[in-house]
Amino acid sequence: MHHLYRRRATSTPWFTEELAVMKRARRGLECIWRKFQDVSDQARAKAAIKAYSVALRAARKAFTTARIASAANRPSELFRVVGELLRPPEAQGLPDDLATRCSDFAHHFAGKVAQIRLELDSSLIVVPEEVTEVPVCSILWDSFRLVLPDDVEGILGSVRATTCALDPCPSWLVKLAKDGLLDWFVTIINASLVQGSVLSCFKQAVVKPLLKKPSLDPSVCNNYRPISNLPFLGKVLERVVATQLQEFLDDTDFLDHSQSGFRPGHSTETALVALVDDLRRELDRGSVTLLVLLDISAAFDTIDHGILLGRLSGMVLGGTVLQWLRSFLEGRSQMVKLGDTCSDPWPLTCGVPQGSILSPMLFNIYMKPLGEVIRSFGGCCHLYADDTQIHYSFPSNSKEAPRILNQCLAAVADWMRRNKLRINPDKTEALLVSRSSDRGIGWQPVLDGVALPLKSQVRSLGVLLDSALTLEAQVSAVAGRAFAQLKLVRQLRPYLVKSDLTTVVHGLL
Repeated sequence: MHHLYRRRATSTPWFTEELAVMKRARRGLECIWRKFQDVSDQARAKAAIKAYSVALRAARKAFTTARIASAANRPSELFRVVGELLRPPEAQGLPDDLATRCSDFAHHFAGKVAQIRLELDSSLIVVPEEVTEVPVCSILWDSFRLVLPDDVEGILGSVRATTCALDPCPSWLVKLAKDGLLDWFVTIINASLVQGSVLSCFKQAVVKPLLKKPSLDPSVCNNYRPISNLPFLGKVLERVVATQLQEFLDDTDFLDHSQSGFRPGHSTETALVALVDDLRRELDRGSVTLLVLLDISAAFDTIDHGILLGRLSGMVLGGTVLQWLRSFLEGRSQMVKLGDTCSDPWPLTCGVPQGSILSPMLFNIYMKPLGEVIRSFGGCCHLYADDTQIHYSFPSNSKEAPRILNQCLAAVADWMRRNKLRINPDKTEALLVSRSSDRGIGWQPVLDGVALPLKSQVRSLGVLLDSALTLEAQVSAVAGRAFAQLKLVRQLRPYLVKSDLTTVVHGLL
C-alpha cells in the first residue's frame, strides 16, 4: 500500500518542519553508517529510520483524519478524499516541446468543431430559413435587477473557488478578502448589467486537455477532452444573470417540461423515474415501446449563435438583457495551456462556453423546439441536457408504427441539421420494451439512413435498462461496483483510525 502516498513528501501539507528535521538526521546517520560500516552506527541509523517512519505515519493519519472530518457532511468531497487515498493522481511527464504540443491540441479542438459545422452545412441541400419568433406583445424583460453587496457576498460564498490561469490572484484569496472587495465587485457587475456588455477579459478561457481513459494512448489528441476554465469574477457575474434568467424561465414556464437537465427540482433521478414510469405504463396497457437514445457530437460546441439569439428574442427578451446575452456569446476565445506554455488563442464563433454557469440554461432554451417536433408524431421524449431519449408506443400488430417512427426520426435528424447539431447514428441505441420481446417486431428503426439494431439492454443516464424493465443488470452492476469499492476501502485500514473508516463506509453506502 505504499502507493497510497506516492506524492513527494515535501510537497504535502502534513509534512511538517519537525519531520523535515528527522528526515535530514536519518539521512545523516545513514551516510555515516555506509561510510564507516560500524555496528553502532548501523543501530543508530535503524532507530532513526524507524522513528521517522512512525512519525511520518502518524502525520499522515492526523492529516487524513482532519480531511475526512471536514468532509463528513459533504459526500462529494468525502469521495474525492477517499479517491485520492486509493488512487493518487499519476504524475504525467510533460512533453519536451510544449509549444508544439499546445499548438497540436489547439488545432485539434478547433478543427473538430469546424469539421462538424462543415459537414452539417454541406448536408443541407436546401437550407430552410430559421423563422425568428418576433414578439407580438411588449417585451417582458428588458433590463436586469441591479445587485447589492449582500447579493454578491452570497454568490461569492456559493461559487467554487476554481482559479483560472488568467486570474490576477487565486480565487480562494478573493473569497477570503471579499469584505474589502465587495463594493468593487458590485460596481463592476452593475456596470455590466446596465451597459448590456461583458468585459472581453471575462470571455477568454484556458483549456486543459484531459485524457478520457487511462488506458488510451496519451500521444493521440483525439483521446483527450478539453476542460475549460473561465476567470473567477466572470463566473460571479454569470451567477447573477443566471439567477435572474432562471426566475424569468420559472415565471413564464418557458422550458420544455420533459427537459430535466440543469433545472431546480430536476435531476437524472427525476428524468429516469419519469422515463421508467412511462415505459411501465405502456407495458401495463399491453403496448410495445421502442426507446431510442440519441447520441449528439459536441452538442454544446456547435450551437449557432444566430439561432440561439433568435430563440431568446422569441422569449420576449429585449433591451439590455438581450444585448448582454449577445455580448456574452460573441467575441469569445480560448487557448490550450500545458505547464507554463500556452497556445495562441483562437476565436469561438459558435457554441456556448464550456465551464460556464449560463451555458446549460442557454442550451435548454436552444433545445426546446425538439420536444415539440417529437410530440407532433405522437412520440414522447425525455431530455437531460444533450441526452435525448425518444420513445414511441404502439400495438404489437401495428402496421403504421414503422412509418410513423421513421418519419419522426427523419424529422429529428432534419431539425438537428438545421440547428447545427450532428447526430451519431452509429452510437445511437435502440431498445424494444415489451413483455414478449423475444418475438421482436420484424423491423428496425432508421435514423439518418442507418438502421438501428435493437439491443438487449441500453444505458440511459448511467442506468442499465433491459427490454422487460427488470433492472437486474443495473442491480448486478451496482452491487459489483459496491463490493469493489469496499475492497478498496479495506486497504485503508492500516492508514485510518476506526472512526474514519466508519465514516468512509457510511458515505459509500
